Amino acid sequence: MGQPTPATDDGWWRSAVIYQVYVRSFADGDGDGTGDLAGVRTRLPYLAELGVDALWFNPWYRSPMKDGGYDVADYRAIDPAFGTLAEAEKLIAEARELGIRTIVDIVPNHVSDQHPWFRAALAGGPERELFHFRPGRGDHGELPPNDWTSEFGGPAWTRLPDGDWYLHLFAPEQPDLNWAHPAVRQEHEDILRFWFDRGVAGVRIDSAALLAKDPGLPDFTEGRDPHPYVDRDELHDVYRAWRAVADEYGAVFVGEVWLPDTERFARYLRPDELHTAFNFSFMTCPWDAARLRRSIDDTLAEHAPVGAPATWVLCNHDVTRTVTRYGRADTGFDFATKAFGTPTDLALGTRRARAAALLSLALPGAVYVYQGEELGLPEADIPLDRIEDPMHARSGGTDPGRDGCRVPLPWAADEPHAGFGGEPWLPQPDGWAVYAADRQAEDPGSVLSLYRAAVRLRPEFGDGPLTWLPAPDGVLAFTRAGALCVVNLAGTPVGLPAHSALLLASGPLDAAGRLPADTAVWLRS
Repeated sequence: MGQPTPATDDGWWRSAVIYQVYVRSFADGDGDGTGDLAGVRTRLPYLAELGVDALWFNPWYRSPMKDGGYDVADYRAIDPAFGTLAEAEKLIAEARELGIRTIVDIVPNHVSDQHPWFRAALAGGPERELFHFRPGRGDHGELPPNDWTSEFGGPAWTRLPDGDWYLHLFAPEQPDLNWAHPAVRQEHEDILRFWFDRGVAGVRIDSAALLAKDPGLPDFTEGRDPHPYVDRDELHDVYRAWRAVADEYGAVFVGEVWLPDTERFARYLRPDELHTAFNFSFMTCPWDAARLRRSIDDTLAEHAPVGAPATWVLCNHDVTRTVTRYGRADTGFDFATKAFGTPTDLALGTRRARAAALLSLALPGAVYVYQGEELGLPEADIPLDRIEDPMHARSGGTDPGRDGCRVPLPWAADEPHAGFGGEPWLPQPDGWAVYAADRQAEDPGSVLSLYRAAVRLRPEFGDGPLTWLPAPDGVLAFTRAGALCVVNLAGTPVGLPAHSALLLASGPLDAAGRLPADTAVWLRS
């Protein structure tokens, strides 16, 4: 590998449109049914035409794939199913030539049980200190060391034949690292440099608030302060050290930080820590004007004291797709269980998803677009015998898992498997070809055409703050710079405010020039 030019931080990330690539389901370049880096490289012109500033790749490292690649066996190697390190370097360089930066996903809380460190730990080596091994409770050590539960359901501990237990906040194949050990911290700083040296412009940090654990590993008590493993104060020293590494390269961070306490959340965004963190309150809001406005106001307010930009996202690889979520007359989406009160109306969901796209892209800050959202894909029903997500099995079948939003993309309507490549690793639903990118590219009224136009016109909103405008109940209206955004979540059409030009609409206005329900417009003032 030659000497790459380090990424430069010119503030691009403050208002970027960042496209999330779930490699396994994006595009299959070698015909084996699994998406790969070769497939991504062939679709770079598509991404450039979409107008995105950066690509965030879910983990592409060597992995047994027990949790979709979030069980990493080697951070310095590309999984053979996706390609090679040399291909990753080519992809990073080719994307950069098109003006598209690369963000990689780092999973610091845990590794795969196939990672060399854990295999050595199982053999009784000193690497045991890099994890959380403990004797069990009970007369014969038959009970877990504490009562913590896994994020995937069931106990957060697994017992080994030698009688000891090890901690895993996720699947048993994902043992938690001991972040109190200096070797763990040094290794991750070295991993950051490894990827920054290859031209990566940023890092998304998985489960960013979970790394540090109370060394006593006490039982969990509701309301316990500090929490034994969420948002502990010592974690900030880790991210200050990471920020020093990133600053050497002009690289940036985005953290996956789930915290209800907005003040605690903002601490991660102080000038010497993370640049940005995902805003999940907006994503989990129902289609309700008052609640969306409250989420927007709260998000902007919590970011203001630390001078960090907000991030906006409607969907990701862990969440039921936007069209399906919004296709509920009662907006009764239960984010925790993915359960619904009424059947999905895809026409309704699509109208709302189109309007929500214009809303999110008009807000100040950065926007993340999950692959397939620009095609208006709904959630897919996966046959029970094809579900791979461990959340399904660990929940005893009560949670449908996350595979429904991970179905391989449709690229070409008239090709086998909708142009994805070989027979997809997850089955595409019947009729999936109707969403194909090639068909939508030729339709000016398609979801893809809407996204392309919105990304192109987004600079009309400038870099200024948001100012709310007077509006009827159920309507969101605000201005930024010289542009206005109006979203009608009420049940009846509404008139438009004074404007000089209609820039873009998520759907047609009615015969009287009014904005119909579940529709959004961008206007020039």
